[in-house]
Amino acid sequence: MALKTNCPVCESHQTSVFLVRENVPTRQNAVFKEQKAALEVPRGDIKLAVCGRCGFVFNAAFDDSLFIYGEHYDNAQFFSQAFDDYLSLLVDYLVDQRSVKNCRIVEVGCGDGYFLKRLVETGSNTGIGYDPSYVGPLEIMDGRVRFEQSYYGSEQADVSADVVICRHVIEHIAEPVALLKSIRQALSKSPSAYVFFETPTVDWILRNRTFWDVFYEHCSIFTAQSLITTFQQSGFHADEVKTAFGGQYLWMEASIPIVGAHSQIAYSPGEIPALAARFATSEDRFIKKWIERVESLHRTGPVALWGAGAKGVTFANLVDPENRHISCVVDVNPRKQGNFLPGTGHPIVDQTTLSTYGVKTVIVMNPNYRAEIFKSIKHLGLTVQLLDLNDETENLQ
Repeated sequence: MALKTNCPVCESHQTSVFLVRENVPTRQNAVFKEQKAALEVPRGDIKLAVCGRCGFVFNAAFDDSLFIYGEHYDNAQFFSQAFDDYLSLLVDYLVDQRSVKNCRIVEVGCGDGYFLKRLVETGSNTGIGYDPSYVGPLEIMDGRVRFEQSYYGSEQADVSADVVICRHVIEHIAEPVALLKSIRQALSKSPSAYVFFETPTVDWILRNRTFWDVFYEHCSIFTAQSLITTFQQSGFHADEVKTAFGGQYLWMEASIPIVGAHSQIAYSPGEIPALAARFATSEDRFIKKWIERVESLHRTGPVALWGAGAKGVTFANLVDPENRHISCVVDVNPRKQGNFLPGTGHPIVDQTTLSTYGVKTVIVMNPNYRAEIFKSIKHLGLTVQLLDLNDETENLQ
């Protein structure tokens, strides 16, 4: 597949590839019941490019034909109490501070509908969730929540909406302006609708050099400014953008401009090109360091990762691709437990199985869950070393 050379957001040709990874798994959150199938996962290339005009970061080699969600795709995070607490705060914010009460809500990319159900219940709302991969009843909560196994776009213009929510979808879309334009068309008869988006921020990844946060599924990664630009290009007014979830996410609030109103579209790369260059020069050192460290830790006893989501899959494929030094991967999602990690075939287990493996070191994939993991291991009475990827360690005994 030919490399994309123009920016998908601002169409500039001032783009340059700064990071290359070849033959990586294309579906980090696929669930594989057989180890052989996990090893044979479809693979593609990452050629991460940065736009020198607007600061947007994208995979110039992304091929969406290699990425299919399918029925065995599972990226649910709410099994973690820490993440569920975050969702509660988000629901309360929308209901109490943004007055999402007695509203007609559309959620784009609703997944299994968990967040939509919470928002409908808390705010006395009604909701429709759109997601072609949705599996489950098409109507719940006495009809207050309905689901459509389809995309949301201009065909839904007759579906009245007060609020549109879209969380962690746009980063999976190679043409984000096209996605937003289709949502804008769907709201042609709902000019007062308010729009809320959530997506990872590339600033967090580049500044903290979280190499395990770059993976195939996320082909579009935004700065605050490039997200504003994307909404402006698509016919929305970007009212506010801020960080969330410990700085890892961007939260965008947008509206539909008054007819005839025009605003100048802003383009600014900020520090992103320089941060991207620094990121690229550090990757080889990072991978080498962690290969050596995991091998060394393995010699003192079994090693486990905590987190079988995209971060854990990426780290394992970078550091232990042949499944030699990491014994298992813990995940609190019961639907992942008993399955195997895409690309490497590491077994995915629940936390109580750590003692069965005799694990001596647990490597935490996301610092936001560190306190929860610490509490869980302590409750199990295990003697292990808890290790963050930023090198913080703590012995539990």
